Amino acid sequence: MIRAAAWAALLLLVAAPLVIIVAMGFGTTAPGVPPVVPPLGAAGWQGSLEAWGLLFADTYYLDAMLRSLRLAGITATLCLVLGFGMALGIASARSPGLWLALVLLPFWAGFVLRLAAWVGLLRDGGWINATLTQLGLISEPWQMLYTEGAMLLGMVHAYLPLAVLPLTATLAKRDIRLEEAAADLGAGRWVVCFTVTLPLAAPAAAAAFLLVFIPAAGEVVIPEVLGAPDSVLIGAAIWGEFFQTRDWPAAAALSTALLALLLLPIALYQRLSVAR
Repeated sequence: MIRAAAWAALLLLVAAPLVIIVAMGFGTTAPGVPPVVPPLGAAGWQGSLEAWGLLFADTYYLDAMLRSLRLAGITATLCLVLGFGMALGIASARSPGLWLALVLLPFWAGFVLRLAAWVGLLRDGGWINATLTQLGLISEPWQMLYTEGAMLLGMVHAYLPLAVLPLTATLAKRDIRLEEAAADLGAGRWVVCFTVTLPLAAPAAAAAFLLVFIPAAGEVVIPEVLGAPDSVLIGAAIWGEFFQTRDWPAAAALSTALLALLLLPIALYQRLSVAR
């Protein structure tokens, strides 16, 4: 009974919306609500490839997709590097629950409020520029806001806990005796970390990378608030097609293409997990 309910929930909440989005990508635009003609009509399949042709013909969408994947990869890598050190420290602490609560503390504040705080810190007249000016380190304000660096900073801040949690769970259960044995054999602290601790945490590191990479690839709000106006990511492009131009087939095609690209690293992770 429980298994049947779980399958029903998956079909209703995951499979059905996915099928609708994929089918909508083969529809055609039309006035009305919703502004799309489905590919299935009275005469059978009448799908259109117009939206997919636009996706591959217009470099605007291709550039947005590549830019999104690149920034998502950088964000996931930074979160993985920072999160590993934080997770190792938390797993070795006497009160790991307290430190985990501090890591999750930003989630307790509103998302938009946190972005507004970054705007206040990074703008030309913000605290960072004001402090540097008062210290005599700069004579003119640095352009930090509305840059790729500001966008990456906001994304790392938002997604870092997603990398810390799986790494902490794995490192807290690691066998300390393996590290002690390596140290007894003369290995230094960094050698122990790279030859013993890192391999033990490799599956969790891969999971942490995916947990950050997947939502970061489709991020909309952070690039809009902190990023450069001309640096359009695929999430903003999809949002614009849905709500501005109301070209739902193009938006559905973009969403399907992004989902297909994101399924590739997930499939690779699953295959490597089975191989282990």
